[in-house]
Amino acid sequence: MAQYSPQAASDIDSARPVPCPHSSPPRQSAGIAGRRSTAIVETDIPSRLDALPFGHFHLLVIVGLGVTWILDGLEVTLAGSLSGELMARSGLGLSNAQIGLAGSAYLSGAVFGAFLFGWLTDRLGRKKLFSITLAIYLFATAATGLSWNAWSFVLFRFLTGAGIGGEYTAINSTIQELIPARLRGWTDLAINGSFWLGAAMGAGASIVLLNPAFIDPELGWRLAFLIGATIGLIIVIIRLWIPESPRWLVTHGFAQTAEQVVRGIEAQFARLISPRAVTEGAGEGPWMRLRMRDHTPLREVARTLFATHRRRTLVGLSLMAAQAFFYNAIFFTYALVLTDFYGTRPEHVGWYILPFAAGNVLGPLLLGRLFDTIGRKTMIASTYALSAVLLAIVAYLFRMNLLSAPQLTMAWMIVFFFASAAASSAYLTISEIFPLELRALAIAFFYAIGTALGGVAGPLLFGMLINAGARSGIAVGYWIGAAMMVGAAAVEAVWGVAAERKPLETVSRPLALID
Repeated sequence: MAQYSPQAASDIDSARPVPCPHSSPPRQSAGIAGRRSTAIVETDIPSRLDALPFGHFHLLVIVGLGVTWILDGLEVTLAGSLSGELMARSGLGLSNAQIGLAGSAYLSGAVFGAFLFGWLTDRLGRKKLFSITLAIYLFATAATGLSWNAWSFVLFRFLTGAGIGGEYTAINSTIQELIPARLRGWTDLAINGSFWLGAAMGAGASIVLLNPAFIDPELGWRLAFLIGATIGLIIVIIRLWIPESPRWLVTHGFAQTAEQVVRGIEAQFARLISPRAVTEGAGEGPWMRLRMRDHTPLREVARTLFATHRRRTLVGLSLMAAQAFFYNAIFFTYALVLTDFYGTRPEHVGWYILPFAAGNVLGPLLLGRLFDTIGRKTMIASTYALSAVLLAIVAYLFRMNLLSAPQLTMAWMIVFFFASAAASSAYLTISEIFPLELRALAIAFFYAIGTALGGVAGPLLFGMLINAGARSGIAVGYWIGAAMMVGAAAVEAVWGVAAERKPLETVSRPLALID
């Protein structure tokens, strides 16, 4: 386990900005002595983190924080796979419209949680917030299994979404800041692709818990929502050993705590780096001079997003909106398509989700390294464009009723092999192309806007199209998603950022950096 104490990284409330033992002592600007925002520190912490070999510490970060994607996949899949039972009298007797409303409530909660907790993450620290958001998720998902009518179900889905949305901002920023630059692309895509491990878990659980031979479905759907809570309780313990982001600490005036955390991490690699490097710092990269600050005003956040980096903002919005509509519109309503158009029994829906999930997991795993070697712009644009073409073809085949339920599932496996890598790259992009001081809030902004445009509207639109009962209408919805993906591919090809294998501070200059 880590050599550092978890307490050292969490006691920043009582800490004060002090000189970093491995850095030059802070200096006060004339006339403003005593203000933390004017203290200047010289540090090589970012280069030391990027210089580390991949090891157990990074696996701990990936498992402890990346599990959020598994939980989200679990929640989304359960909502879809259980929709048939939720509409039955033995469930809550929901209508198709109410199922769509619950899906939109989950995403709306995620938007709210992303904004609120993203803002707090940049102000109060990564570790505090990924602990709070996990607790909210645990409560809400367990409460969902106790729902007594449509409105209580919708409310608890909203709260579950709020916890997951907040998790995304806190954990994505932390992962980016702890994983070495040369591995950031593949690692991030693999973590994002783990969403579909959760989807497979949800599908498998629905097969068992909705089978009357094993358990009464009236009780089974309620137990299904306890799966996420059980996983979350285990992750609470793992996260005790994940430190605060040293990059966040040194920028916000806690240079000494940041140094302690980094030395503790480096100590875990003592067999791979020299004892002197463990004592004095393993990195040999450039030093940075930072003017420490306790927070970044929202006015400066807005100026950075809409003036300094307005093209990057357009890229982020395009990628997030397109993938959100593409994914949520199709996946949130896939169970309804199977039951309404192919007569699939609700307890059998999980069997169709499993191969669907397999394609989504394999895409980021097998294509992820290409995002670090061939490069971000080429791979992001090509996966978006190819996903659009394949979706348009499947939409036509569906409209003409040329696909059986198994054939449609195989078609989705192929489409989402590429689309999963594309969607994962959207999260990778927005979490690395903006300055550290507003990283979590930037993730929240793009996640929220993209989800609102593509995710909330998508399930509502497709829910109404399915109710109308016409294949042609659903095909038009698919074509809309394909058009959005083509547009996002074009924006990335023109204005995307070549961030592969580069330190975060090189990809986007910190606001606190002093030349």
